[in-house]
Amino acid sequence: MKTKEELPDCPVATTVQLIGSKWKLLILRNLLVRPWRFNELRKNLEGISQKVLTDSLRSMEEDGIITRTVYAEVPPRVEYALSELGESMRPIIKSMEDFGLSYKSISEG
Repeated sequence: MKTKEELPDCPVATTVQLIGSKWKLLILRNLLVRPWRFNELRKNLEGISQKVLTDSLRSMEEDGIITRTVYAEVPPRVEYALSELGESMRPIIKSMEDFGLSYKSISEG
């Protein structure tokens, strides 16, 4: 997790820094439904590279937004899920979904 000194003064800028990339938002969208495995996310997020997915997941884990659970199986199974902090972002993603639906209905009309 970043220290207070590493974060912007503006709370909106802080949120953007944590989840402001296209891929992080789409990862969050998926994890709001259920835990996902790495390859499931890669297949579902069309166009994301393995490196970007890895970097995004690591960053979100370091920031405390997601958890990474490794199961002692052969082959090893790893699942990503929202942490309590990540769950607290549900209203933000829901508001974005509502806006997107509203905007689409206006542009169709």
